[in-house]
Amino acid sequence: MTKADNDLVFVPLGGVGEIGMNLGLYGYGRAGKRNWLMVDCGVTFGDPALTPGIDLIMPDISFIEAERKNLVGIVLTHAHEDHFGALLDLWPRLRVPVAATPFAAALLEAKRVSESGPPAPRPEMRIVPPGSRISFGPFDVEMVSVAHSIPEATALAIRTPAGLVVHTGDWKLDAHPATPPGTDEKRFRELGEEGVLAVVADSTNATRDGRSPSEADVAASLAEIIREAKARVAVTTFASHIGRIRAIAEAALAADRQVVVVGRAMERSINVARETGYLDGIPAFLTPKNYGYIPPDKVVLILTGSQGEPRAALARIAEDTHPEIALSSRDKVIFSSRTIPGNEKAVGRIINGLIVRGVEVITDGTRLVHVSGHPRRGEIAEFYSWLKPAAVVPVHGEALHLHEHATFAKQLDIPTVVEGSNGKMVKLAPGKPEIIGDAPSGRLHKDGRLLLSERDPATAERRKLSFAGAVSVALAMTPKGEVVSDPDVALTGLPEKDGEGESFIDIVRDTALDTLDNLPRARRRDPAFVADVVERAIRAELNQVWGKKPVCHVLVLTV
Repeated sequence: MTKADNDLVFVPLGGVGEIGMNLGLYGYGRAGKRNWLMVDCGVTFGDPALTPGIDLIMPDISFIEAERKNLVGIVLTHAHEDHFGALLDLWPRLRVPVAATPFAAALLEAKRVSESGPPAPRPEMRIVPPGSRISFGPFDVEMVSVAHSIPEATALAIRTPAGLVVHTGDWKLDAHPATPPGTDEKRFRELGEEGVLAVVADSTNATRDGRSPSEADVAASLAEIIREAKARVAVTTFASHIGRIRAIAEAALAADRQVVVVGRAMERSINVARETGYLDGIPAFLTPKNYGYIPPDKVVLILTGSQGEPRAALARIAEDTHPEIALSSRDKVIFSSRTIPGNEKAVGRIINGLIVRGVEVITDGTRLVHVSGHPRRGEIAEFYSWLKPAAVVPVHGEALHLHEHATFAKQLDIPTVVEGSNGKMVKLAPGKPEIIGDAPSGRLHKDGRLLLSERDPATAERRKLSFAGAVSVALAMTPKGEVVSDPDVALTGLPEKDGEGESFIDIVRDTALDTLDNLPRARRRDPAFVADVVERAIRAELNQVWGKKPVCHVLVLTV
């Protein structure tokens, strides 16, 4: 096989057409015999209305599972859940080496040992500090530092015999990043001189003009709010945003306040940050047990719950059900975060609960208390001026973000722009980049400790239950089709009575008996037929009197 027979392709299995669940594959070689490199392995979060009972959603990796013998490794760009949150669940299906920075590797291990249930298998890790290189088969991968809202975020310079591709991961330009060194302009300019086939690039803020404010501006604003506060200050932010946590702690120290940390995810991230040196010089934080002994004007809380999670610390404080933490009038709560799309209602409930208690709520809509970790158009334009790519492939965004990114890249005179989606195979080289085919893609639902296909009926049935409840009917009949006793009826999620005051249990029982009376005796001897007919009759009758068709189960017992 000659070099000319080989091509370089990119196949996203998640994160293209959505925010979250990022997983990309790079393939080099001849069709059917390519070596594959996986970049990231993230999750997105379930929607209670659409996926009840499902907290986490992951990419369907059946395509790369089938190619496992040709998968040479996995590289993590950084340790946000939407980039590494699925790894512990999916790695046992792949069992290849995983490259990560020291912080990402440490946070992954802390997460592994802290999760409930039997510990997940420990992935085979290769620790790669930012600025270093690692090889997997035909892929030479350089971890290039970028500014983002977590320590050690990296873009990947992926060198292959077909050329160089830059996979940006999550990034921004910031002269004063939360955790230095930030985006390595010198190295990216050098990559541009080397020659970049394509940039596979973050689209999150491609709809926004200008440039993002600096983390230093946020730190100054937080310090001002904390300094001027007359009572307690609570700050909720992403647990992995160690730079922001450090800024809050420094502001608290300057205002002669002590820091209390609330929430397991926050504690875990802070422990890892201390182990890896990102909180050097910051005194140890206090626990919730100390909270009640600290005067209101001498405390700052750092806590979980910025996305409205119902079991997180802030939600319980807003409901006044937290066993150790309470807030009252004159206290302030700062949302030093952005609300992830889909979480608006949950966050709104918490904000309303706090306001009802007299707490002042500060968001990025009223003060500069948060900035995005993703680039706006001004930063994208500058970045592309450094790299001078022959092609751009927008990823990491919903359809609007991807399309706006593609349109903007064309305005910047990028020679080729490829708009893809999950499962589309993009040929990057040789020749002009283009979509050349499809790969199986989809979603896996984490249901308790199980991973289920999105096509599994369990989720759809739960959705039906949430809309109209369930009816269970047990019928005892003789082998000759005679009813032994009145049907046993159980209702879940149905009103007690209809509009005329009749009991729904009576309606169901009467419908079942009337249906049986109208069946020929010969057909009443067939339990399966009886169950089907009675079920359809009950659903029809309830739809008539109620306007809804609940899930209905009829069990026929022959006695």
